[in-house]
Amino acid sequence: MAQQTVPCQYRTGKTLGSGTYAIVKEAVHIKTGEYFACKVINKKLMEGREHMVRNEIAVLKKVSRGNRNIVTLHDYFETAHNLYLVFDLCTGGELFDRICAKGYYYEPDASVLIHTLMTAVEYIHGCGIVHRDLKPENLLFRSRLEGADVMIADFGLSRIMDSDQLTQLTEVCGTPGYMAPEIFRKLGHSKPVDIWAMGVIAYFLLGGYTPFDRDSPQEEAEAICAGDFKFEPAEYWVNVSDTAKNFIRTCLTIDQNKRPTAKQCLQHPWLADKKAHFVPDPSSALGTPIDLLPQVRKNFDARKTFRKAINSVLAIKRMSHLRSSSEDLRAKVRGYMDEAEKEEVDHVFARVESSSDDDYHGSRSNSHGMQSNASNH
Repeated sequence: MAQQTVPCQYRTGKTLGSGTYAIVKEAVHIKTGEYFACKVINKKLMEGREHMVRNEIAVLKKVSRGNRNIVTLHDYFETAHNLYLVFDLCTGGELFDRICAKGYYYEPDASVLIHTLMTAVEYIHGCGIVHRDLKPENLLFRSRLEGADVMIADFGLSRIMDSDQLTQLTEVCGTPGYMAPEIFRKLGHSKPVDIWAMGVIAYFLLGGYTPFDRDSPQEEAEAICAGDFKFEPAEYWVNVSDTAKNFIRTCLTIDQNKRPTAKQCLQHPWLADKKAHFVPDPSSALGTPIDLLPQVRKNFDARKTFRKAINSVLAIKRMSHLRSSSEDLRAKVRGYMDEAEKEEVDHVFARVESSSDDDYHGSRSNSHGMQSNASNH
């Protein structure tokens, strides 16, 4: 694919987060002053895995700008050391943090959130994409304003589906607590894994913990494969409607062939009925919903404390078995990440792939004046 070298049009700022192969930094376009989130991927760390980045770009090209609740890829380019993907800057925080900050939280709020997200999932699936890593940490709000859009982010594990065959993908991937049984069983999987994850997210939003939460990863995987979950302890779930519980059970159907599609989920009464489903507050003469936030936050904090203790024990055990070669590898990886973080892109020249997709948003050149596969702002 033809490339050209041009002065970089962005200046990177503070680091917003980090992952296995990349860090996310704030970036500002030099001419327009517009702010973005920039995923910085170190080339040395990605050697042999370049196809993963190209896959993420291909996925985002298909879904960007098609739904307001999906993060948009605005631009992408590379320098001598790094690859850069420029996204919407979502400043409203993660889903659960936003819920807690609001100070109150009702079942109809959860229903509206799940409806919005399921509509976005339906769009993604309609584009021939399976996300494969839906979880609360990948659900961000565009801004801190009331009514700001919730956005599905991080398409790094997503795949373009060549057909509707349910067993097309075979690798084990995702976040364990949100992974569907067919992934663990290595039976092959497809779009139904996103529906399973949405069921787990709905359970989490109403309970404050995940349905298959266990004392060890092995026990959790076994519970997922067996579909072993309950709405217990009963006192945690007494304030949640039977309609919501039925929706969760439907999404968490073990057999992926019988699991509903996103479109069918949107027709479920919990999402489709105009009259909201909830358990009325007995202390209110108006029959208003019960505030779920105190119980949800309590459950979340308790599970988080327990998990932190377990992870600390496991970390100590792992560290005791580390060899010097492992330490060397960790130091090398840390060095690569530091190298990625320190590069000042506004002082370098960037190579930008020219577009071969004439139909991608009807343009080959973005508003930054750079030849790109990304869309106009």
